[in-house]
Amino acid sequence: MRKSLRAAAAGAACVVAGAALYGAGAATAGQSTANSTHEPYNIGLLVKDIDTYYGTTADANGVYQASPDSQYAKDLARIDADARHHIDKEARAARRHGEKPAVVFDVDDTLLLSLDYEKRYNYTYNSTTWNDYVNKADRPAVFGSPELVRYAQSKGVEVFYNSGLTEAQRAAAVANLKKVGADVDLDADHMFLKDKANPPAYLKDCATPGAWTCTTVQYKAGTRRHIEQDLGYEIIANFGDQYSDLDGGYADRRYKLPNPTYFVS
Repeated sequence: MRKSLRAAAAGAACVVAGAALYGAGAATAGQSTANSTHEPYNIGLLVKDIDTYYGTTADANGVYQASPDSQYAKDLARIDADARHHIDKEARAARRHGEKPAVVFDVDDTLLLSLDYEKRYNYTYNSTTWNDYVNKADRPAVFGSPELVRYAQSKGVEVFYNSGLTEAQRAAAVANLKKVGADVDLDADHMFLKDKANPPAYLKDCATPGAWTCTTVQYKAGTRRHIEQDLGYEIIANFGDQYSDLDGGYADRRYKLPNPTYFVS
């Protein structure tokens, strides 16, 4: 699914940078420490910093949760406030120009928080344990995300999902999103998932049946291009926790949510 390259990067306050909201201090597109000439940050201290940022605590069931009083929650609240203002303004403008406004959301760590998985498996990825975790359909929401999805819908904005989850994980993803209150446009026409066995024609440049070569950027940007050029929508905002969720164009504004637990190139 995801996590082709995992690297922890301490998250900090999100700031406006041109047409995007980015997390200051987070790993950026093209940035790597793989060839660093200085000693890397101590991983034990980095894990402590991540826990502090999330305000990580285990609940009564032993599930690791982020704290609503954490810096993570505060950063998300700032992004949410800007996004609501932008959606309201751009939705009205799009309709004045005869356009169909839309927003696009990634799922993992944009709508559904995977902190418990990361903690339990020490920030490493394994396809079997990840699939089991996803199929439990019991992840908590990223703070404010279900409300933002419903807010966009209330403004007459079409909601789409553009995820690295697979077709085999569709039922679990839909169930989990319904459980957290993001029950908006969860049908197959609005939720785009990876189907390597039968890729859609709009990804023909990098995917044919049985031969998937799409990078994350190619897959996600190609899907957004399909939403705009083939389906006729104007994507006024694109939300993701990875720069690869956002790069490649086909969105008026990009919102980078904080995620210091892994990096997807």
